Amino acid sequence: MNATDIACLRRCVDLAGKAVSAGDEPFGSLLVSADGTVLFEDRNRTGGGDPTRHPEFAIVRFAAEHLSPEERRGATVYTSGEHCAMCAAAHGLVGLGRIVYATSTPQLGQWLAELGRPSLGIAPLRVTDVVPGIEVAGPVEQFADEVRALHARRGTDRD
Repeated sequence: MNATDIACLRRCVDLAGKAVSAGDEPFGSLLVSADGTVLFEDRNRTGGGDPTRHPEFAIVRFAAEHLSPEERRGATVYTSGEHCAMCAAAHGLVGLGRIVYATSTPQLGQWLAELGRPSLGIAPLRVTDVVPGIEVAGPVEQFADEVRALHARRGTDRD
């Protein structure tokens, strides 16, 4: 984990905050090329009724359409929360590289339980359970309280 990783995760958490303000679940993600250029960013957009509108899934679609296989392998996906099983599978299928996440699947499960919220309705698999051998880094403790607070705020505040 280096200063660039932390800065990219900071942007992801900011995007997660924007998602909550828009009535969506608190997730934000970036796709960064091997040379450090931000190629794509998005936030969760599931509030419109499509539960697959995760930012990590949008990154996969962008990468499949715009990047060569070599560029995909060299790219890093940064995200405020570890990929769900759907996004991890898509990530692996399109051949993206490293994943860096601010908070983990076990943290999310614990927070949802503490907040009295239902589970996500899918198995809480880790990225490496879905895509064996993928390079991952996370969670990063400095973001835990802020991301938990976004989950607590979800649904209680909109811009």
